[in-house]
Amino acid sequence: MSGTVALFAQLKLRLLAGNLRGDLQRKLGFVFSLVVAAGLAVLGFALMALVRLAPHDVAADIVVVAYSAILVGWMVVPLLAFGLDDTLDPARLSLFPLRTGELAVGMFTASATGVWPVATLVVVAGGLAGLATSPGGVLVGAVAVLLQFALCLVLSRLVTTSLSGALRTRRGRDMLAVAALFVVVLAQLPNLLLNTNLGDPAAMLRGTAGVLRWTPPGMLAHAIADGGLFGLAEVAVVALVVVLAAWLWIKALSRALVTPDASTQGSSVREGSGLADRFLPDGPLAAVVAKELKYLRREPRFRVLWFTSVVVSAVLALSLSSNIPGGAGPWLPIATTSMAAIMIALQSGNLYGIDGASLWMNVVAIGSEDGFRTDLAGRHLANAIAATPLLVAIAVAGSLLTGQPTAIPFAVLAGWGALGVGLGVGAVTSVAIPYTVPERMNAFTGAAPGQGGQAFVSSMGAFAGIAALTLPLAVPIAFGLVWLCVVAPVYGLLIETLGRRLGATIGFSRMPELVAAVSRPT
Repeated sequence: MSGTVALFAQLKLRLLAGNLRGDLQRKLGFVFSLVVAAGLAVLGFALMALVRLAPHDVAADIVVVAYSAILVGWMVVPLLAFGLDDTLDPARLSLFPLRTGELAVGMFTASATGVWPVATLVVVAGGLAGLATSPGGVLVGAVAVLLQFALCLVLSRLVTTSLSGALRTRRGRDMLAVAALFVVVLAQLPNLLLNTNLGDPAAMLRGTAGVLRWTPPGMLAHAIADGGLFGLAEVAVVALVVVLAAWLWIKALSRALVTPDASTQGSSVREGSGLADRFLPDGPLAAVVAKELKYLRREPRFRVLWFTSVVVSAVLALSLSSNIPGGAGPWLPIATTSMAAIMIALQSGNLYGIDGASLWMNVVAIGSEDGFRTDLAGRHLANAIAATPLLVAIAVAGSLLTGQPTAIPFAVLAGWGALGVGLGVGAVTSVAIPYTVPERMNAFTGAAPGQGGQAFVSSMGAFAGIAALTLPLAVPIAFGLVWLCVVAPVYGLLIETLGRRLGATIGFSRMPELVAAVSRPT
């Protein structure tokens, strides 16, 4: 068993070290991830340790909520985001000559190895520094910290292993996309409650901690604060929970290793002419638009971004309007519609990532810089066709909910302008910082292994560029010059045209590098 632990730890460390032997972008991504993890670890430990300054019961409530949030994060984040250990799909190890128990031990070891698991352990250890008040509390707390860490790892593996088969299917990714909307809403719930003055924050903390008191994280936090025999008994109960969760994980792993991959089963294909075939003349532009519209309809990663933009815009409008004295002005529906347009446009920051290795066919068909511009124009047109009615609906709903029906046309025009700016910026980032989007992972997986930092830099660069280019109109509109929304679509079209031309110039000169960047193995 010790040999399995050492083997998987070495394999995980070699995978991490391999990031330092790749190209410059991969090295920068790994270094960025390392710096962020270290910074969050130090900040989290400091904040958890500072709860010692609060009254003891308040400090215990804070740690209970924090421990519970960390556990939920470990259970949810691997499903929704670029996973904490996205290289540990059970299907990838199904042919290895290992018993299920040995494989579980190895996967647990690999899950505990890395910068983010270490950062989590450091933050959890901050609860010990913030709550322990006696030698008994330190001793019991040390065991409680390790149990909290083990519980995060085991429950994370249990959830991902149990859902691994479903998440490889299109239907499973669709369900995950719908579930993501509830995550977005729940994440904004505390902000909504505070802005609407529905309760005292201290009372909300006590109530939340009271609900979580007898959950495993709550029992561990109170065990650290108690430090006596009762705290030791709570630790023993949680240890049994960890053992039970590990047993369930092994059972789920055993079933996952022998269950056929449902994503490889055939499916029917619908035939018929689409929107582009009916309204655009035959040619490269119509072909690109038709392909992109099919992607928008079938690809869960696209759909979740569109749905999320609607939900976030609605939450933002409700949150801001309820906290503005005298009611919201016309700028609020304009701002929410523009933000929704920006969120939709951000998915165009890596236009070729979804194509993957099949991009070589585009490269063969694109014989000139004009051909590359046509390809970008088709992708942008497809996004505009889908986004235009959605932005109109958001503008109408936002204006009516905030009591500003006269702001509907201005919000629509501002949204169209922001969309054009986002598409123009995305055309440049798509060819300057491209990365691979995995084909068979969940709807929120951002990039291939080793390209997570690169994907983050691309997204943040696109967001910064959009923010900078929208300032010439956003600032005057914020100060009351709402009539400038009339020129927003023209301004957006100008930025889109310039960005598309610049993107075509850069992309055509480095098409081999572009194909290599989006064809990484996943």
